[in-house]
Amino acid sequence: MIPSFSPEILEAVCKILGDTGGGFTGGEIGRLLAQCQIADPGPLTKWRRLFQAFSDQQVADKCGNKIGVFLENAMSPARYLQEMELFENRKAQLNQILSLSGLSLNGEGKLTAVSQTKTVQEALQKSSNLKLKLQNRGTHSEVFKYCLPELVAENYFHAVFEATKGVLGRLREKTGLTDDGVKIIDQAFAIDNPMVAINTLRTKSEQAEHKGFANLLKGVYGFIRNPLAHEAKLNWQMDEQDALDSFALISLIHRRLDKLVVIPQYKGNTR
Repeated sequence: MIPSFSPEILEAVCKILGDTGGGFTGGEIGRLLAQCQIADPGPLTKWRRLFQAFSDQQVADKCGNKIGVFLENAMSPARYLQEMELFENRKAQLNQILSLSGLSLNGEGKLTAVSQTKTVQEALQKSSNLKLKLQNRGTHSEVFKYCLPELVAENYFHAVFEATKGVLGRLREKTGLTDDGVKIIDQAFAIDNPMVAINTLRTKSEQAEHKGFANLLKGVYGFIRNPLAHEAKLNWQMDEQDALDSFALISLIHRRLDKLVVIPQYKGNTR
């Protein structure tokens, strides 16, 4: 038997399932309620409709069993055959909340018992979804642009590899250059005739910062991108913490690239 969920947990679950952007439609909610033999309270906003239905059912049953049945029906893998990313994101969001009740949805969409979390931090750590953890950290959107399929697959090795390649890809977009690696960094950030700059370059401190950023790009290229490109995955171990720290650095770089200034007087610049 599943104990009754607290109102707070129930509300959070309903807000995920009835989210305007990523939740179920009103029609889908109605069908799911009917399949699980839960009375539909009628026309309300989606999450409030679910919350009222779940709350009434718990009072009648004196347990959360039917809410559990609803969750398993809602997260049946058969519903997501063409939407793997949606399945993983929704499961991860639900599991963060459900962990506070000592429950988790597994890869088959079934509820399983887990150690109950007590704090927000513990609940956030319960998610095995790397993409969601990065979103919770406020990771730059450009990171996801270059490695979303690898993130969904929880492939740390290749996700970091693609994200790192994306840094130089974005630099090419900014400059129009087509080279790779150290060559494009040196040409773009050459202090005597730069194509782009991260500040005004008016003072020695700004020039030092500009050079330091170029060296940081070279460091990322040499320390992360090169080894990943030339080593087999088996020989280059990367755990989740290494991946998260790598993404944090790549995210910082993208934030500085957001403010990159294209130097119009650069003699080879036609942009």
